[in-house]
Amino acid sequence: MMGKQTAPTNRIPRRPAREALLEAAARRFYADGLAGTGIDAITAEAGVAKKSLYNNFSSKADLVTAYLYARHDEWLALYRARREGAATAAERVLAVFDAYADHADLAYEHGFRGCGLLNAAAELPAGAPGRAVVRQHKEEVEALLSEHLAELLPHSAGQVAPLARHLAFLLEGAMARAGLEGDDRCILEARRIAAGLIGDL
Repeated sequence: MMGKQTAPTNRIPRRPAREALLEAAARRFYADGLAGTGIDAITAEAGVAKKSLYNNFSSKADLVTAYLYARHDEWLALYRARREGAATAAERVLAVFDAYADHADLAYEHGFRGCGLLNAAAELPAGAPGRAVVRQHKEEVEALLSEHLAELLPHSAGQVAPLARHLAFLLEGAMARAGLEGDDRCILEARRIAAGLIGDL
């Protein structure tokens, strides 16, 4: 009598539905916008049933919020990688700009369209949870700039917050223009301006 056959062990395991849905949502929301992306498009691209979406997210709004947190985490990973190679406080300030340039250089289905967080916020109504996520991200970026500027200006604490705000606004303006132009050139130009500003300190 033959023994019971076992299933092959070399099959690639399926990704969890939540992960597949978030990845599909990230592609569709960035390419087509929040309003332009329906639940059916996301579940079809993720290769899961609509029921799986509602087993993992209470609503489309909940999925949007999770997507925005994932974008924030994606940027943080880019920033941390840049910070690892930064030997000085000035280089750590510029690592924030470098991380945004790296973000612009990621592979996007229809090209770079600017900051995915701000694009989403522009579509969300006042008071939507997703807008709070975007604001939290921008405040964290400014806090990182402040942290590194405080290292750079240990005896000029009063200059830190205004300069961090100045650099944050420079970065946001560069991101807006970069989104219109579809590449990282404006971000790199903003980095050069920032390097000049902190080089004069």
